[in-house]
Amino acid sequence: MITRPRPTRLFASLALASAIAGLAPLSSLAQDHYSSAAHDFDVTTVAEGLEVPWSMTWLPNGDMLVTERPGRLRIVRNGTLLAAPVEGVPAVHAVGQGGLFDVLPHPEFESNKLVYLSFSKPLTDESTTTVVRGTFENDRLSNVETIFQASTEGRNGHYGGRIAFDNAGYLFITIGDRQAPPAGDLMAHPAQDLSNHNGTVIRLNDDGTVPSDNPFVGQRGALPEIYSYGHRNPQGIDIHPVTGDVWTDEHGPQGGDELNIEEAGKNYGWPVIGYGVNYGPGLPIHSSQSSEGMEQPRHFWVPSIATAGLMIYGGDLFPNWKGDIFVGGLRGQQLARVDLADDGKRAMMEETLLNGIGRIRDIHEGPDGAVYIATENRGVLRLTPSE
Repeated sequence: MITRPRPTRLFASLALASAIAGLAPLSSLAQDHYSSAAHDFDVTTVAEGLEVPWSMTWLPNGDMLVTERPGRLRIVRNGTLLAAPVEGVPAVHAVGQGGLFDVLPHPEFESNKLVYLSFSKPLTDESTTTVVRGTFENDRLSNVETIFQASTEGRNGHYGGRIAFDNAGYLFITIGDRQAPPAGDLMAHPAQDLSNHNGTVIRLNDDGTVPSDNPFVGQRGALPEIYSYGHRNPQGIDIHPVTGDVWTDEHGPQGGDELNIEEAGKNYGWPVIGYGVNYGPGLPIHSSQSSEGMEQPRHFWVPSIATAGLMIYGGDLFPNWKGDIFVGGLRGQQLARVDLADDGKRAMMEETLLNGIGRIRDIHEGPDGAVYIATENRGVLRLTPSE
């Protein structure tokens, strides 16, 4: 079982791939041409008219599902964005950075028809990151049940909200620190406190129950859903197609965006260590850049690119990008490519592929092997090799 649909072979032509994936043919779309160190590529528009598209995925029949942050789930079918949103989506707290976040089919969707959604759930006096699953049939969601609701407190931001299944079928959920300010004793920050879900990565069974081998199961004062902690706002997640590692990117302050491999029970340091500074006058946040017992990032950005969606490419359409990490940047409206070492664990080189393309919220490898990006102002775009 894998996190995202990945191609099993190279399609004979992109036109055939588009038809199979239910997308508009390339010949009908305006193309922009770009060059990069490893591949020249074209960018075409797949879907327009979306309001802050936050995530996308594909179903086995070729339909693309796209979330809009205000709270709508949309369908792109045969190259057309259907006018009516999907019925049955829960109410979301679309205030500040809140809204409808990720969408993900169950690895066995063809047999169980289950789709998962993450969002900021409205509560009486606040909101929190929540994951539900429901049956997706006939273009509607039914039998919706909550499988996880984070125990957090904070402002209307830093919800995290990314979800992914790893190769063993465990569900990972990213939770931000909810903008709790780093002040006073940094070790007393909620992201360093295992009694809440602020600034954590969660690991669950597909039905929301807690795996018995989670690192803090049975530990007094610790929530058993927690897999790792000490995060600021992880807004990207993917599973390496070869190593099976769970990679996340973390949206830092002014500087200090991070790429991490999530490991059971590890502390990733926020806000005690890091490479960023406070907003405004740029005063220091952290006590240092490293500390014993706290993990160092595999790669970091100074200045920040405001990382969002993350994808590890595993297809054949771009052979020289295979195994590379792609990260969307909100600042600079950019797409970054990080070349990993042969062991798939170390960042060797970074390249900016796109600049000014739009605030990139999500990145996915499509069923045709192309790279898809969801942008706030241009909709969903597709990257394909230049012919």
